[in-house]
Amino acid sequence: MQTFVKPNHERLWLVVAGLLPLLLCLFFTFIEARQTGARQQEMTAAALLSQAEHISDLAWDMTDSLQTFSNRPCKDIRSQLQKLGALNPYFRSVGLTQDNTVYCSSAFGATRGPVAGMIRHALPAPGQSWWTLSLAGTFGVQDRPAVIFMRQTPGKTGSYAVVDGQYLIDLMRATGLKLGYHITMRFGGGYQIANAAPLNPQQANWKTRTFNSGSSHYPIAISISAPRTETLQNWRQVLLTFMPMAVILSVLFVAVTNSWLRRRSSYRDELRRGMAFGEFSVHYQPVCNLVNGQLAGVEALMRWQRSDGSWVRPDIFIAAAEAEGMIVQLTRHLLQLIAKDCASWKVPAGFHIGINVAADHLQHEDFVKDIRGFSQNIAHLLPTITLELTERSLISEGDLVAHRLAELRSEGIRVAIDDFGTGHCSLTYLQTFPLDYLKIDKSFVNAIESADGETPILDTIIQLAHRLALQVVAEGIETPLQMEYLKNHGVVFIQGFYYARPLSSAALMVWIEQNPPPDTSPL
Repeated sequence: MQTFVKPNHERLWLVVAGLLPLLLCLFFTFIEARQTGARQQEMTAAALLSQAEHISDLAWDMTDSLQTFSNRPCKDIRSQLQKLGALNPYFRSVGLTQDNTVYCSSAFGATRGPVAGMIRHALPAPGQSWWTLSLAGTFGVQDRPAVIFMRQTPGKTGSYAVVDGQYLIDLMRATGLKLGYHITMRFGGGYQIANAAPLNPQQANWKTRTFNSGSSHYPIAISISAPRTETLQNWRQVLLTFMPMAVILSVLFVAVTNSWLRRRSSYRDELRRGMAFGEFSVHYQPVCNLVNGQLAGVEALMRWQRSDGSWVRPDIFIAAAEAEGMIVQLTRHLLQLIAKDCASWKVPAGFHIGINVAADHLQHEDFVKDIRGFSQNIAHLLPTITLELTERSLISEGDLVAHRLAELRSEGIRVAIDDFGTGHCSLTYLQTFPLDYLKIDKSFVNAIESADGETPILDTIIQLAHRLALQVVAEGIETPLQMEYLKNHGVVFIQGFYYARPLSSAALMVWIEQNPPPDTSPL
């Protein structure tokens, strides 16, 4: 038994369907991981800045308290300064200055020295009443960072508080250790206090994102650099949450796509098999001329009965043929079936045979050739062939199709719009293509039987057809009232169950012989 192998394009569809949810999961979880990392950096920065602002508040409060000791001899206040420096958290030392010279401090008592020497840094521009600066070290502790908070008065006296940078380093390490952050903090544009050694160029290239922020109250700036591994860890955590769902969706997509491909393949194969094994046939619905009450012609309607006896609705198999790109093949098969039926027909010259043609066939390069071949095959009947344009799909090559229809009309073939008003391009067709007939859909005819008896759309369509010098064919006539109404409004041709149901070729010939035309006299 030969194994059925899926075509390459169908296997590609299945691969895409299976990979799509997984790839989307990878993409969106990576984006979420980056956003999570950004939020973590932002929250870390906010927490550190809050603590830095708290320490700054304490330091500025201390410098303000020290102002009460200004201009007093160091021997009188030394013990109090030592007590303030020792009992309050965070401070390395506190002290008083005169003309930018420290003259009394909690660390060195009355030992005098320039402020610049104490902080081992140039002083800010003169004239500032207060300033803060982060330092690489101080005179007393040169290997550990610090932050100085200086308040000065117009009398050139001042007070200061030095915060030990180790508090900030410990805080940054505790906050960023788990996530591997490299954090730096600067006060007043001074030295960068960091929780670890500076990143070398190679490490800097591997960081994923650097987040910079600052205090809205004090000149404090913070920078947080996250290593690439932090994003990867976040990504892994998010993947563990969403990947099972993505796998389920992947399996579901593959199943749905496979089912869809099987249906497509099934319809394509069944259409071919149906044509090859003669499962298609043509039924003909008679069309009545209300002027003389005689049979004017028929509309050819394709029918499909499978080998198991089940029928496939025309709207289903025609839509499938259009979707599968087989509507041209199916229409050619229809023309062959009609030609075969017509071989035994006995109908008067000029007998109308209406055939539905799809947009794809109209735009096919062999369309004119196909219609001419069909016309030659039934030329012995001297019929009038009417091509009925359907509106299921849009005719995009309007000028080309109009030229082809005009060429066929010059050879005696007629053109109609089928089911006028139910599609999306009726008025465009009227303007673009050379036409002979306008067929009114049964939905508008049914309005004749409505309770109020008003049919504004139907009346407008009929008037429009007359203004354009087009013959009108009304479809779906089922009652004498409908027929009489249409006759009184100038409609010449009708078709529907009231006149005759669709018939097979043999039944049509019997019907023509045995059934007289309907009584078209007034009710």
